[in-house]
Amino acid sequence: MLPEVVQQKLEALPAKPGVYLFKDKKGAVVYVGKAKSLRARVRSYFQDAHGDDRPFIPILQRTIGDLETIVAANEKEATILENNLIKEHRPRYNVKLRDDKDFITLRLGKVEPSVWPRLEVVRRPTPDGAMYFGPYHSATAARRTLHLVNKHFQLRTCSDTEFAARKRPCLQHQIKRCPAPCVLDVDRRWYEEQVDAVAKFLEGRHDELSRELDERMKQSAREMRFELAAVYRDQLRAIEAAREEQRVVTIDDVDRDVVGFYREGELVEIALLHVVSGKLADVATYSIKQAEIPDDEIVAAFVAQHYGGEDTLVPDEVILPCEPQLVGGMAEWLTDRAGHKVALMHPKRGHRVDLLAMANENARHSFNEKKRQSDDIQERLRDLQERLRLPALPSRIECCDISHLGGGDTVGAIVAMRDGELDKKRYRTFNVRGDAVRDQQGQINDDYGSMYEVLARRFRRALKAEELPQSITEGTSPERESESTWDAPDLFVVDGGRGQLAVALAAAHDLGLHDLPIVALAKERENIVGETLVDRVYLPGQKNPIPLKSSTTSLFLLARLRDEAHRFSNRGRSRIGKKRRFHTPLDDVKGLGDKTKKALLRHVGNVAAIRAADDATLLAVPGVTSRHIKALREAFPREPTAEADRQPG
Repeated sequence: MLPEVVQQKLEALPAKPGVYLFKDKKGAVVYVGKAKSLRARVRSYFQDAHGDDRPFIPILQRTIGDLETIVAANEKEATILENNLIKEHRPRYNVKLRDDKDFITLRLGKVEPSVWPRLEVVRRPTPDGAMYFGPYHSATAARRTLHLVNKHFQLRTCSDTEFAARKRPCLQHQIKRCPAPCVLDVDRRWYEEQVDAVAKFLEGRHDELSRELDERMKQSAREMRFELAAVYRDQLRAIEAAREEQRVVTIDDVDRDVVGFYREGELVEIALLHVVSGKLADVATYSIKQAEIPDDEIVAAFVAQHYGGEDTLVPDEVILPCEPQLVGGMAEWLTDRAGHKVALMHPKRGHRVDLLAMANENARHSFNEKKRQSDDIQERLRDLQERLRLPALPSRIECCDISHLGGGDTVGAIVAMRDGELDKKRYRTFNVRGDAVRDQQGQINDDYGSMYEVLARRFRRALKAEELPQSITEGTSPERESESTWDAPDLFVVDGGRGQLAVALAAAHDLGLHDLPIVALAKERENIVGETLVDRVYLPGQKNPIPLKSSTTSLFLLARLRDEAHRFSNRGRSRIGKKRRFHTPLDDVKGLGDKTKKALLRHVGNVAAIRAADDATLLAVPGVTSRHIKALREAFPREPTAEADRQPG
């Protein structure tokens, strides 16, 4: 039953373009959408859902507590407003692609006097006048392209710092891959030609570039500059090799992207085909989980987020698998962002239909491949369950490792794995207190005691998470939702042998967790007779461990998780060690932020100078207030002066 306020607003909706916001019963925005007619679009969500197989409809009808609409002047304005509201509210049911930082971009520096540009990999493009190519959907694809350019086009590869400090040519110059402008007199005009060639190569303008290189090669040969002619020849061969890998899909020269779509329930796979000058240049795939909204809104969200970046290249055409709401406004918005006319189209006939069929087939193929990989992981988890005699499939596994440096900076790390993939949201570190196991020098000399402390703290949180109501674990409260992530895993692994296993079992049993499956994973080592003992899994109540043979691939999931725990604990130990080494007495002053501390040390000096300084001197430091001075005087009382100590008489 819809709330009365929602029913009243449904009756008063205007038949105009705009944006609508669905809110839950607590007033939080759960979905933002746009419509050509607010009245028709919004009311369609609340009509009789009988026969409507969209999973979003019943979920929305149970969740909604209120709705808000904003009328826009036109379709373009509605598109921009929807995009801004999604960024502001981050609604739960809107499609969320990976953040831009996950994508790799190639940056080609700007040609300027006294500057020798280079091609480099970056994650966050900045408006600095340079040329950016990408984003690439994988680091492998970006670095493969970078390697190809560095191999055949002679641009410097060193950083600006290395370039300035270089005294003699490096190895890249010796193998004919860099002209060494850092120390040698290089023809700037020729270097700028190389920069221009790289830009055309990355833009896919291979025909134009091939003609230019062929002419330069012949001209160099006529001038008896055979080494330079050989450079142009190798570049031509590299371009031909790249062109052979590209499939010709159209006979025109239009740059276009084709969006393929495949869906099974709440799982959606999108394939994006990049067609440059009629040739298929690249294919990227994107997985979207828990997609409860209709297909056209998923496609619209993908287009808005993928092409919404400041430096994302927008082609002349984007072919879509369906026609979303306000497609005309989206095209106008992209045209303004790209600086050239952009067409969004859902073709019904012609060669574009064939391109769309190819994109959809790529999306279906990618979906099946990822599903096959998931099925393989499930098979390995079932094998792991059988070998370790676990009561349930170990979908969630955690591992603990202790790291210290000579008894100091002791850190315990917990890392997690879900369905065979590392789950970094559940990574945790514990600074070991170890009050009961410290020696006279204050060092923690009991590895077992440290592990018991870390595991006891982790298991207590598991017990606390079990006491949370079901509504909290479903995510209705973000503040309490983080507590529910501490629930016990299906399998807990400790790094070590029988001793560490006994400690883990004791920590769990002391807290009443008798049913938590726990095993220990020991590293490879040699015994006293020189025999190599491979990685081994120790089980409770079993004398002989299980060796990690090459044929038991399921057990290597544990080895991977153990190695990750070792890496993560070492990183945590290094972090607190660095913090301890750089600790100053100012860090203990309450209410003193990092910027204020840096300003005090920069303008006044060390702690002794700060203690001796008067209030006026301290107040002259940027950012320092009377509240800070009060805190400093409490932490560092000023020493009495000689006149103040002199007694009268």
